[in-house]
Amino acid sequence: MAHILHDYLGILLFLLASIFLVRAIFTKPQTKLCLPPSPRALPIIGHLHLLGKIPHQAFHKLSNRYGPLIFLFFGSKACVVVSSPEMARECLKNKETSFLNRSKTSNFDYLTYGSSDFALAPYGPYWKFMKKLCITELLGGRILQQHLPIRNEEIKLFIQLIHKKSHLGEPVNVGHELARLANNIISRMTLRRKCSSKEDEGLEISRLVKEMCELAGKFDVGDMIWFCKNLDLHGYGKRLKSVRNKYDTMMEKIIKDHEEARKKKKDDYLTGGGDEGVKDLLDILLDFYEDEGCQIRLTRDNIKAFIMNMFRSGTNTSSVTIEWAIAELINHPNLMAKARQEIDSVIGHARIIEESDIPNLPYIQAILKETLRLHPTGPLIVRESTEDCTINGYDIPAKTWLFVNVWAINRDQNHWENPLEFQPERFLNEEGKSELDLRGQHFHLLTFGAGRRSCPGASLALQIVSTALAAMVQCFEWKVGGDNEENGTLNMEEGPGITLLRAHPLFCLPVARLHLFPET
Repeated sequence: MAHILHDYLGILLFLLASIFLVRAIFTKPQTKLCLPPSPRALPIIGHLHLLGKIPHQAFHKLSNRYGPLIFLFFGSKACVVVSSPEMARECLKNKETSFLNRSKTSNFDYLTYGSSDFALAPYGPYWKFMKKLCITELLGGRILQQHLPIRNEEIKLFIQLIHKKSHLGEPVNVGHELARLANNIISRMTLRRKCSSKEDEGLEISRLVKEMCELAGKFDVGDMIWFCKNLDLHGYGKRLKSVRNKYDTMMEKIIKDHEEARKKKKDDYLTGGGDEGVKDLLDILLDFYEDEGCQIRLTRDNIKAFIMNMFRSGTNTSSVTIEWAIAELINHPNLMAKARQEIDSVIGHARIIEESDIPNLPYIQAILKETLRLHPTGPLIVRESTEDCTINGYDIPAKTWLFVNVWAINRDQNHWENPLEFQPERFLNEEGKSELDLRGQHFHLLTFGAGRRSCPGASLALQIVSTALAAMVQCFEWKVGGDNEENGTLNMEEGPGITLLRAHPLFCLPVARLHLFPET
């Protein structure tokens, strides 16, 4: 037996030596790359041990030691981390064509129907078509204006709900109620349905999308270590299939309901029995799906992925931003008082603020900008290089993941005075007007990305967040309780996740300032 094993071992060693010899003969010698600075890596896992529970904070610590451009290996995956406005400009503007694709994990790819999802689709004809469609139709100024009554109505209903809790002396889970508000707005704009009752599909979709986002954000060893690629080491496979099948079944039912309603409405319109009215986003997508002469024929998977992206991008990010803003104002009562003074002087006490009032409230705008500076809902911009390129004299190979640390850039002391302080006044000019656009023109304040792959829903997000925040400041005092009741200071610790969540939910007791609703 030992003799046989010895023979097999000899054969194995011979084969391995032969493979190395053939590769040495036929493989062209590669020029040594000049890579950015990098910490010492461990075998197999590379730098994964440095990632930590909150990646953007871990990246920031590494950048303080190794500089604004770092090269890392997550397993066998090459990555570059950018942590300064100058390096961000170089990657997202000067070398934008090299970083036009978004990187994606296998979980995310599966849940979002692969390249059917506009947000993750590679840069090309389909992506260009969908970006143009978003700007001109789905999220353009005309359709946002048509859906303005929905947003105003939902914010008033939200304020009325908080007013009722105030009258009853009930504490409010601020983040939970804001997520419901954002879900209601997105659901009505997208599907003409509301997420307010357990029986409504809109609410079930939002729950499914929340679970899908949770799974999409889970770390999968197979994405980083090549020999684990086909192994379900974490046991997510069954859950991934289950949640996507549920979402797919529900969306198919909603699409069919829309198709039947569209056919009936079209028949009524042709017979003079009504008009087409305001379309929701699903109706607009179905218009292009049914258009045989369309430049790009949309598939049902394209539609389902877009609707999922609307819920994923439009609900959690908006609610989290408002929650951070309210927490900061609670911790800075003098700033809360200043915001209320501005609102009271412009709006008065006889009505609730509306979207059209926001341009006349520069301090509210400044508060929002300062909130997004300190607490960007997307702390990392993630891209993938499509070709070899050079950044700041360093070689960046193709297929390298790029992480732009927005969280660190927004706190760069070279661009911001007292960067860790919450100071909305930094965004006001001498005339008291709000300055600095948030849509990717300034690389020391990256909120919605930059360049061609910046967020197309920025205008909608800013409208929802600004109006809801101003209404909450206008209508209520926000009292903290529990462990924070003694000193009135909230814990501002960050939690893990794709978006910048609070580590501790914000519970407050609202006290009504305006009495515009019945006390019953």
